[in-house]
Amino acid sequence: MSDLDQPLFSDAAAPLSELLQGVVERLTYHSDESGYTVARFKVPRSSELVTIVGNFASIQPGQTLHLEGIWREHPKYGAQFQVTQYREAKPATLTGIEKYLGSGLIKGVGSATAKRIVAYFGADTLEVLEQQSERLAEVPGISQKRVKLIQAAWAEQRAIKDVMLFLQSHGISTAYAVKIFKQYGDASIATVTQNPYQLAAEVYGIGFVTADAIARSLGIDPGSDYRYRSGISHMLQAAATEGHCFLPQPELAERAVQRLSLPGHQPDLAVMTQLTSKMALTGELVMQLGNAEQPAICYDPPFYGAEFKLAERLALLLSQPLTVDLPRVQRWIDRFIEKTGMPLSDQQRQAVEIAASSRLLVLTGGPGTGKTFCTRTIVALWKAMGKTIALASPTGRAAQRLSEMTRQEAKTVHRLLEFDPSQFKFKREADNPIPAEAIVIDEASMLDLFLANSLLKAIRLESQLLLVGDIDQLPSVGPGNVLADLIQSGQIPVVRLSEVFRQAQSSQIVRNAHEINQGKLPILEPVSLQPDSDCLWVNAFQPEQGLRAIQQLVNQTIPQLGFEPLRDLQLLCPMIRGELGTRRLNQLLQQLLNPPSASQRQLNRGSKILREGDRVIQQSNDYNREVFNGDIGRIQAIDLNEQSVTVQFAERLVSYDYADQTELELAWAVSIHKSQGSEYPVVILPIYMQHSLLLSRNLIYTGLTRAKQLAIFVGSQKAIEFAVNQTKNQQRYTLLAERLRELLR
Repeated sequence: MSDLDQPLFSDAAAPLSELLQGVVERLTYHSDESGYTVARFKVPRSSELVTIVGNFASIQPGQTLHLEGIWREHPKYGAQFQVTQYREAKPATLTGIEKYLGSGLIKGVGSATAKRIVAYFGADTLEVLEQQSERLAEVPGISQKRVKLIQAAWAEQRAIKDVMLFLQSHGISTAYAVKIFKQYGDASIATVTQNPYQLAAEVYGIGFVTADAIARSLGIDPGSDYRYRSGISHMLQAAATEGHCFLPQPELAERAVQRLSLPGHQPDLAVMTQLTSKMALTGELVMQLGNAEQPAICYDPPFYGAEFKLAERLALLLSQPLTVDLPRVQRWIDRFIEKTGMPLSDQQRQAVEIAASSRLLVLTGGPGTGKTFCTRTIVALWKAMGKTIALASPTGRAAQRLSEMTRQEAKTVHRLLEFDPSQFKFKREADNPIPAEAIVIDEASMLDLFLANSLLKAIRLESQLLLVGDIDQLPSVGPGNVLADLIQSGQIPVVRLSEVFRQAQSSQIVRNAHEINQGKLPILEPVSLQPDSDCLWVNAFQPEQGLRAIQQLVNQTIPQLGFEPLRDLQLLCPMIRGELGTRRLNQLLQQLLNPPSASQRQLNRGSKILREGDRVIQQSNDYNREVFNGDIGRIQAIDLNEQSVTVQFAERLVSYDYADQTELELAWAVSIHKSQGSEYPVVILPIYMQHSLLLSRNLIYTGLTRAKQLAIFVGSQKAIEFAVNQTKNQQRYTLLAERLRELLR
């Protein structure tokens, strides 16, 4: 599991950290799931209540708390105290004790019962609860059954306090402490003390980095077997972020040695290599033995299972016989051409015939080669054959385009598979397949290993599948290179459309995309107000020049060319960080396109501002809300009282509470990777050598082909040349093609 964008440890040692003591008066908001809380707090010698914000495992009005944190300024409500650490203190007065007990903290004790208990025991009330809780039966009106309820609830609250105190004493932020307690309950201290690396495998949001920091705080030996095993598993999962499904054993051992090295501690490479073999025996990883020429390879078990099962399911689908009256299909094609007046190229006609007669077809090709019309024709043929059809794409925008193209409902792949958040799995699988005889998946280059495996499991073996995608685009953000592997296997029918149609040849965007694919530099026209092409260029060698150029394009040039930047423009960047990364450009574009105004509410979270009217992107799959990584929407409303943000995604309104707003980022500028599956009227592409680590031919090709009407490159010619010539970084460790060949041999 990856670490979320939270501080690993609290920032209690920061210079601005302060202490605050007082009593919780009331709760404005509390999430049982995350522990995120907004509360009103009474401090001594002050008539005004303070707003406190933080993560609390359990919090109720009446609790006396010692808080540590920093003051932050809210745009509407003023000063708020951001809690980084807390501990509970006993109430000092009888009124405080009564309010504390009657707050709802203890099941079975309401305000009336609390009043009777305090009236009977007075200042000794809390000591009685701690040491002699059976004496509660002495209080008039409290039965033995009620006493047992109170004893159990008090013990639970005491356990929470002990766990939180222990975790915070080792520098663990309250956000993580709450997650740990919710996972392990009373066993939290024992679990963390014995093996904190267990957290990385079992607590969502806590990865190896955090677990390792906790272990160091506890004084666990950096050479412990727990640490080494967790580190090796972490390196396999980290490799997945690079697209790899496995790592060769020597590379895995070397990566682990580098990651696990600390000042004064250097793991031995031979020991690490031996440990990977031991982990294969215990099932912590899957090892496939090599030979004299190739080393053994190591998988995280879920990756091995997904790759093998995907290959197996593909082989089963391809082995199912399919009979079709091909002459009848050919006659239908002739009539279709005559009726529509739209001729099919030889390649397109071949694709339609294969789609009619094969279980599986991959249709690929660059812009302007007619993938859209070919797909529409195949769907029309399947309809004429009386087949039930399902259409889907990995992203909402691509699904919307597919629906418009075929004039039939299209869904995201996640919705097609009907994800069930309560079970955290798809409802559609082998025992409950997709109820369709023919399925089209557009933008198939975006399918990663796990989504492709889930999809194939849910397709009946009697069905047909058409995968449409541009093989020259970036591969999936997730692990694997599924579309490329299927083509490379040589076991699946593939039609690659290469002929650029006449109407598309007039577009310099299309021509440049094909030039880039062939390793040639794009032909770019300098920006002017009367351009002759749709592919323009601003030669801004220095990043500061690039920022000024982008500002001028947004404010002046693009509007003068007849476009509305707020609606039509999208900046696509190779990187997130840097002067011309998405973070910096989002701040600039927010100021240009959606500046602050009295009529627009906004929320400030550190340096990030979310404002009504902002374009935002979903950063992770949120199955409960049915919003997925890469979905782009617009903020419709911000409720400062409820601390909620409402975002419009296509036709749906989705509400986020304050604790979940980390899922959203500004999307005036997004990474090229996140733009896959989308198209925009106008695209600006800043390309600089500071992006050199990520620059590649398929990256610049993908960014350019997102533009429908106008593309503008901003940057240095050297960086564009570098990107066009860079093809090495496309290699990913996968064995899907080999497994498919072996199964169908």
